[in-house]
Amino acid sequence: MTHEDLGHLLVDAQRIAALPDDTRLDFIEAGECWIGYPRAEAILTRLHKVFVYGPNRVRPPNVLLVAPSNNGKSTLIERFRRDHDAPPDAGDDAEAEVMPVVVVQMPTEPTVSRFYAVLLDELGAPSIRRIGRGARKHDLERLALDILKSVGTRVLVIDELHNLLAGRRDDRLEFLNLLRYLGNALRIPIVGAGTRDAHFAIRTDPQLENRFEPLALPLWEPGAETATLIASFTASLPLRRPSPDLCRAGTLRGIIERTGGTIGEILTLMRAAAVIAIESGEEAITPATLEGAAYLGPDERRFRLEHDLPRSAAA
Repeated sequence: MTHEDLGHLLVDAQRIAALPDDTRLDFIEAGECWIGYPRAEAILTRLHKVFVYGPNRVRPPNVLLVAPSNNGKSTLIERFRRDHDAPPDAGDDAEAEVMPVVVVQMPTEPTVSRFYAVLLDELGAPSIRRIGRGARKHDLERLALDILKSVGTRVLVIDELHNLLAGRRDDRLEFLNLLRYLGNALRIPIVGAGTRDAHFAIRTDPQLENRFEPLALPLWEPGAETATLIASFTASLPLRRPSPDLCRAGTLRGIIERTGGTIGEILTLMRAAAVIAIESGEEAITPATLEGAAYLGPDERRFRLEHDLPRSAAA
């Protein structure tokens, strides 16, 4: 098998495609890859500008990244963090590790104290137990701000910001005030990320809403952009034949309907279909391998769960 025979694949996938089936199946099941589709690249470009030009301004620019669950938000954030990692020798002469981008998840118990505890843990600070059980919010705040400054943080990312709506109204208001305070105190941009509910939470404070530029990752729809996304992903799967059927309008519609249009579900279906393609000897993703893939979409999973759950006697 020559490189010409595998010209439909990326170079790394060409190398894997020449290996035995078991190795290829392991690669598909375990592999992760970044697909730089245009919308994601545009958002990364915007975040890079925020990283470069945002710090130390009187009013640093903030961003609110909004996406449905499983539509690539967290993957994009991790890509942004990795792209802006400190060089290996950046902290050689410093007392603390250099952390240009700090990513923290909004806790499911969305209080200011709990947020600071999670943030301090992410920063590698002493646990609250070592700080003292009676540590006040002011103590946690002072420690968190001091560490963020000492590690050279330029952007603070708060993922799962929609968890804020799970808190009491007083807690939500206190945290919204905290967001405003952090930007002013640190002079660094804040990137919030979450589902549409994150936008609802920010909108409850008009002044704060004006400080966050909204960027969206909408659901995928049948069309050229989705076809390009799928083609880019299949080029990374070590199948020995191309998969032209995926570009057909009917096939695209079927994929979107089955997956619900999120990138995570689409890629899961493609991986499952690639497994069938290897096991069957088809070596390409076709309508038949899509149909036979060991995959249940969100609606199918919901139906299966409701069907399998035993009904109560009252029902």
